[in-house]
Amino acid sequence: MEQKSSKKSILTKILNWTERAGNALPHPATLFALFALTALILSAIGYYFNWEVVHPGTQEIIKPVNLLSREGVHRIIIDMVDNYTGFAPLGIVLVAMLGIGIAEQSGLINAVIRLLVLNSPKHMLTFVLVFSGILSNLASDVGYVLLIPLGGVIFNAVGRHPIAGMAAAFAGVSGGFSANLVIGTVDPLLAGLSQEAARIIDPGYMVNATANYYFMVASTFVIAIAGTLVTEKIVEPQLGKYSGEVSQSDESFDKLNSREKKGLLYATVTMFVIFGIAIAGLIPDNGFFRGENGGLLNSPLIKGVVAILLITAGAMGLVYGFITGAFKNDSDVMNGMAKSMKTLATYLVLVFFAAQFVAYFKWSNLGIILAVKGAETLMSANIGLIPLMILFIILSATINMLMGSASAKWAILAPIFIPMFMIMGYSPELSQVVYRIGDSVTNVISPMMSFFALIIAFVQKYDSKAGIGTIISTMLPYSVVFFIFWSLLLVAWILLGLPLGPGAEINYLLPK
Repeated sequence: MEQKSSKKSILTKILNWTERAGNALPHPATLFALFALTALILSAIGYYFNWEVVHPGTQEIIKPVNLLSREGVHRIIIDMVDNYTGFAPLGIVLVAMLGIGIAEQSGLINAVIRLLVLNSPKHMLTFVLVFSGILSNLASDVGYVLLIPLGGVIFNAVGRHPIAGMAAAFAGVSGGFSANLVIGTVDPLLAGLSQEAARIIDPGYMVNATANYYFMVASTFVIAIAGTLVTEKIVEPQLGKYSGEVSQSDESFDKLNSREKKGLLYATVTMFVIFGIAIAGLIPDNGFFRGENGGLLNSPLIKGVVAILLITAGAMGLVYGFITGAFKNDSDVMNGMAKSMKTLATYLVLVFFAAQFVAYFKWSNLGIILAVKGAETLMSANIGLIPLMILFIILSATINMLMGSASAKWAILAPIFIPMFMIMGYSPELSQVVYRIGDSVTNVISPMMSFFALIIAFVQKYDSKAGIGTIISTMLPYSVVFFIFWSLLLVAWILLGLPLGPGAEINYLLPK
């Protein structure tokens, strides 16, 4: 018992240190302001110390540009607004959230999740719960506030440990954050940041929101299976039989009523009509939605996937909302869209400083210089693509323990690692997918994850003594197994040379 207590004491100290370290970090917006200031200072230092590298593609000598010079300060002042409004992820996220906002405020997404979970066979319950958690990422925080407590209710109602049910849902919602069967708000957001970083090396490079789609669809099933195995083989046996104060009879959950079912039916029909129109415009060689020279990959449906997301989610939400009565007039719809915009207030502040940092990093040539130097070091180490990507997963996963926002971390890492890997011959899409794996696997054990305190509150319903250590010790097996399964999927993908998404290959060839 003393040895076990000692182990718990060490774990508690580690967790407490992690929490204190994370809380000691400034606000992400402040971090980007500091990074922007650091970029300005480094540009001057590099200029005066004559740093230089040879661009591996063009053979041009690249030197730092001093942004603290007269011309540099003028550019900072003149282009500050354009840096913000022209920042690729900003418009992408705003447009996507308009459609998602309609679907979420109408109650459509809530109804889909309840339908998936409440009507599943008991032997499939764990899988459906994890799977639904992954799909819930389409609509920001709905999985956290609805599905996780619902997981506890459902498991307790069928005589299983409620904390295991919440753990399974949490694993899907947070650990499977990057996976999905459809394009969500995180895809265009990260793609926009990747595109900005890729253009440090290749000014015309495009990263579509579908860049990782094939890999993420496969990941959805891999993570759902892994989460199911961990829940049923590790977590639930460890928790044992629930004997808390909340009895099975205390739990209740609402099934879909007739209006909600009718709304879902018509929303589904709406989705198929939109998909039918899209397919009809793609199948003929001269189809309406074909791109230049009849291409599919340069189709407006691929390039404009955010607009398609807005139209599809918005149309389905409108149909569902008016049928169920959630929307009674146009004002309700507009208020729903406005409500979704309110959730982006902090993001809008963060993006201002992130946009300045990315711009300064690009103007100063520091991105190219660091990329070339880093690539030379890595190439000289000659560790190979797969070990390199595994190390990048571990780095991303480690940083995630101290900083919660996926976009904030990628805005820092992308301008460094994407150019570096491009020089080494690896595509921005590959860098992005590797980052997404690392960023997801430690979400469930990161005290810095924004909903972590909420999860503790949910668990305390069934265990009043539960705290941060309870959550992390319960979720740690998911983090480890997700890392293993996802890394193996990535290795298999690389060895098979499969595209990560439409037109998104693993390798990249520098322009001459």
